[in-house]
Amino acid sequence: MESPDLKNKANNTAKMHSQPPCSKPNCFFCTMNEPEPSLRTAKLSQFFKEMPLRDDQEHVLVLSGLWNISMTQPDDPEFPSLGIFECMAKLIHRGISDQDWLLRGQNIYIPYYAAHIIGSYAMDKAQFAERAVNSGVVLPLMELLRGKMSWVEQRVAVRALGHLASHDKTFEAVAVHEVEIINLAMEIASNCLEVVYKEFVGIRDRKRPKYHCDLLTRGLGGLELQFRKAEEWASQLQCWSLSLLNCFACKERSINLICKKEFLKNLCGMWGGLVNLTSPAGIGLLRTMCSSKTGRQNVANLKEVMESLCIASRSSDDWQEMAIDCLLLLLKDPDTRYKVIDIAALSLVDLVELRSLGERKGVGETITQILLQDYYKIKYGFLKLKSKKAERALEELWDLKVENIKRDKLMSEQDMKEREVFIGKLKKQGNQKFWSGKIEKACKIYSKALDLCPLNIRKERIVLYSNRAQCYLLLKNPAAAISDTTRALCLSSSASPHSKSLWRRSQAYDMKGLAKESLMDCLMFINNRIKSEHTKRVRIPHYAARMIKKQMNATWLFANAKSKIRSKKEERVLHESKGKYQLQEMLLRLMDTKDKDFPEMLTIVEDPVVEKRWKKMIEKAGRSRRRRKGITSPHAKNRMRDNHLPSITQ
Repeated sequence: MESPDLKNKANNTAKMHSQPPCSKPNCFFCTMNEPEPSLRTAKLSQFFKEMPLRDDQEHVLVLSGLWNISMTQPDDPEFPSLGIFECMAKLIHRGISDQDWLLRGQNIYIPYYAAHIIGSYAMDKAQFAERAVNSGVVLPLMELLRGKMSWVEQRVAVRALGHLASHDKTFEAVAVHEVEIINLAMEIASNCLEVVYKEFVGIRDRKRPKYHCDLLTRGLGGLELQFRKAEEWASQLQCWSLSLLNCFACKERSINLICKKEFLKNLCGMWGGLVNLTSPAGIGLLRTMCSSKTGRQNVANLKEVMESLCIASRSSDDWQEMAIDCLLLLLKDPDTRYKVIDIAALSLVDLVELRSLGERKGVGETITQILLQDYYKIKYGFLKLKSKKAERALEELWDLKVENIKRDKLMSEQDMKEREVFIGKLKKQGNQKFWSGKIEKACKIYSKALDLCPLNIRKERIVLYSNRAQCYLLLKNPAAAISDTTRALCLSSSASPHSKSLWRRSQAYDMKGLAKESLMDCLMFINNRIKSEHTKRVRIPHYAARMIKKQMNATWLFANAKSKIRSKKEERVLHESKGKYQLQEMLLRLMDTKDKDFPEMLTIVEDPVVEKRWKKMIEKAGRSRRRRKGITSPHAKNRMRDNHLPSITQ
């Protein structure tokens, strides 16, 4: 039977004979159709040698084809063995050193494609990366990294250098420029979003470089696609710069240089955006830094960084696990433990009943052991923490994980059943107080029920924590609401988290002005509803849609860059997408688990019955509270009404 390769070669040969003969002596496309392997190899090798020396308007077309091959077949050794790296390095060098040549025809596209091809082939194979380094690609890539052209070429240069630095055999060749690379990567990561906004997104259509638009859209699509790709590329430029820094941090190189205070503070806000969720971005670099002694000392000394890690550890962020790891590494180190425990303990105590996180099991038990490893010193007065709140949190943890377990073991089956019945009655009392507007009394009843509830009655405890969180929201105590909702989510299954707790934590984060965390929880809340729906039209609550719209605007990748530029000069006429296109795409990503049962359409619906009932309850609660506190202002009633939340869990 004839092989597919022979068939392809035969087809190519037939096409070649059926078409008019090519007049060019060394045409790339004719060479690719050469049926004789040895002749094809010799011609390709000769082509790569001559390409940087010739002026040919087909260079861009050839590079576009090579780009496509390198992306789809990065492990194919044919081109790397025939001199493609040396060819690409010379093309980049020529583009940087010969301005007249660069601006001739379509040559402006060449450095971008050349750097991208280098990065694609160096990505996975160490032997390809070694061949690239020996072919002299590092110096031309460094020129692009220095910004000799634009942010578009910087993006592919930092990508290629990151891949070269990720291989042990080629790391040292990149590390020759270590200090300069570290400083450039830090500068790019810190400023690239502002640069992309200033040089592309925030300027008039006619002033945008045409070749940027063409590269972003591959010549297809209009303004919306341009903005969409610009946002994606800006995020990649930032994340790949952090990945390059991570290559040095993994080898504990230049840690002090990376650990500049301002950079570490900004690092917490570098998260890739919704367009680049697969990159750990800033938190990934922090995780690496916390693996070294020097890195831990620098991170532990910055309160802002610690607070950001604590927030991430109690969120629906994909990199929650890395934030928890950072905190645990800092707590394990005797030199940093007591610098961070006052902040870290307040967040980690909410996670002690977390059974699994991703593929990791027993996460909560690990957290408990690390937090309580020297609690006896605090309990018996040998050690005092700076924060009384932290001491109370550890005391509560001791009671939960030690005293309550002892108590439950001593209970008989009859006592356990009676306790369950009593807890049920307390929950009903709390619900009645809540619906009658006596929020503070309801909160106290839920707290009493939680104190008495046996640890193995997980479902009841989930509801009690979530109900108490609802009370805290109405009492304007978002920190307590985040704590309780996090505990409820830890008790629930990671595959099917408690929906109302996700929504309530989203509300609490919104009250604290933490838009990203609020958005991620809200998206998870919607995802949970989608997975539980069996109808063709998934109903997205209008209050959740409002929250997403609000937080999408707040977390837009260029939001800070736009505000900085507006503060420097008058606002220009802008055409911006503000990331709104991401909402539908994000929801589609979150619905991967539905596969065959994928709904035909998402709909945002009003729920007038529930909303009407809720408004009546809120108005009643507001009147009751105003009577107790002597408040008569109608504005108080309006503030209560605006705080739309789903009903208490029964």
